[in-house]
Amino acid sequence: MPIYEYRCPKGHLFELFQRMDDPPPKVCEVCGASPLEKVLHPVPIFFKGKGFYSTDYGRKGRKRDSTDGDAPKTDKKPEKKEAKKAEPAS
Repeated sequence: MPIYEYRCPKGHLFELFQRMDDPPPKVCEVCGASPLEKVLHPVPIFFKGKGFYSTDYGRKGRKRDSTDGDAPKTDKKPEKKEAKKAEPAS
């Protein structure tokens, strides 16, 4: 169950441990004043990783093929291996 913070018109702050579907309190627990205002605090968001959109941290000229799915592509081209013929030593 979450903890909610409420503020009364006189400036008192108090926390209330209640269910999400419980009704909000009608009067202040400290002085009895009303109406109460629910206090919302911003939460930090941390984006970790190589980027979340195709334009973030991307390299120009790097495109995804639809056949690869989610497999990452490398910038290197595959090298052709040439078969060396064994020459007899003289």
